[in-house]
Amino acid sequence: MKLSKLVVAAAVVAAGAASLSTSAFAQAKEQFFPLLSYRTGPYAPNGTPWANGKQDYIKMVNARDGGVNGVKLTFEECETGYATDRGVECYERLKNKPGVALIDPQATGITFALTEKVPVDKIPLITLGYGLSVAQDGMAFKWNFPLMGSYWTGADILVQHIGKSAGGLDKLKGKKIALVYHDSPFGKEPIPLLQERARMHGFELQLLPVTAPGVEQKATWLQVRQSRPDYVMLWGWGVMNSTALKEAQATGFPRDKLYGVWWAGAEPDVRDVGDGAKGYQALALNGSGTESKVIQDILKNVHDKGQGTGAKDEVGSVLYTRGVIIQMLSIEAVRRAQERFGKGKVMTGEQVRWGMENLSLDQKKLDALGFAGVMRPISTSCADHMGSTWARVQTWDGKKWKMTSDWYQSDDQIIKPLVKAGADKYLADKKLTRRTAADCQS
Repeated sequence: MKLSKLVVAAAVVAAGAASLSTSAFAQAKEQFFPLLSYRTGPYAPNGTPWANGKQDYIKMVNARDGGVNGVKLTFEECETGYATDRGVECYERLKNKPGVALIDPQATGITFALTEKVPVDKIPLITLGYGLSVAQDGMAFKWNFPLMGSYWTGADILVQHIGKSAGGLDKLKGKKIALVYHDSPFGKEPIPLLQERARMHGFELQLLPVTAPGVEQKATWLQVRQSRPDYVMLWGWGVMNSTALKEAQATGFPRDKLYGVWWAGAEPDVRDVGDGAKGYQALALNGSGTESKVIQDILKNVHDKGQGTGAKDEVGSVLYTRGVIIQMLSIEAVRRAQERFGKGKVMTGEQVRWGMENLSLDQKKLDALGFAGVMRPISTSCADHMGSTWARVQTWDGKKWKMTSDWYQSDDQIIKPLVKAGADKYLADKKLTRRTAADCQS
């Protein structure tokens, strides 16, 4: 009897060990994506589709491909409400989870706060179309990746577009351009570039900050009516955008002279304004709609199975698609890292950083991934952590967005000196040095 009990006990211990081993193995085969989001507060209408696109793309890759070379993709959301302190709390809580790949802060303020933390924790930051403009310089910012554009490239393209509509950049001399901006790190980012362009072309730059979240702008638009600028740039987010368009309508400012950044060019920004926003133009980093193969794959593998994160009718919208792009680039950085460090293995944050720095998605690869017509090719390097600086202009026709320009590329002759000067200043202030060629291979 005693022997029998010992055998049973041994079997239980063995079973438990086997269970632990299986669990540990399963955990070890999972690549984890912390998803900072904001589904509450004044920025929720814009933050929600962005977050849903990221989740649905992860679900689709797991369902369609079984993850990345057999490595399952997992995630956990953490609500920030777009607040910097809550974003830092989310980061601190999620950064030590097994298999952490990278962080998408989803806010410029949170990006600023995390920039000094991630080199210590060895976790890359992906800040697609936002964040620190100077972080394009990968020799100074090893862990920041402002992929596909910064607020400097966006502002530069808007000036190019306004100049073209005026008959040439030389026609901007003596004109007045007002910047109505979110009074935060996000809204202040384009100012140095616009000041440089104003100096070059002889236009007057009027700065009009709007206190967050931007629901009260009557005083701002009274200033616009009094100063009568020739053009207004809108650097808003969330409820600030629709409020600005309504105030522009109320004060009689022509909507076709109002130009928004790519975070002010989505359906939530114009839907409630309707015909009142007709003619308004905004930058577009990406295409939208449900025709692309990647969106069709998400509908088939996720939403048609009842596993969609949000409403089915938002799939393919501007910000949803941007979330899909962000998550695709994050996953492709993991895939690229596996090519060097071992297929079928979970990558560390440091390995994913290398993958992010060595992305090369030409048109053929984008087509294979289902992103034909959704975005332009992107190729990063040690020196260039942006990889692409192209954007188009879209126009709201009262019911939908329509692409109304060809692709523009920001002017490197203007951007690069500003980036280098800004990066050098950052390094000097922090008493840091530039990376070496050897470090680029690490």
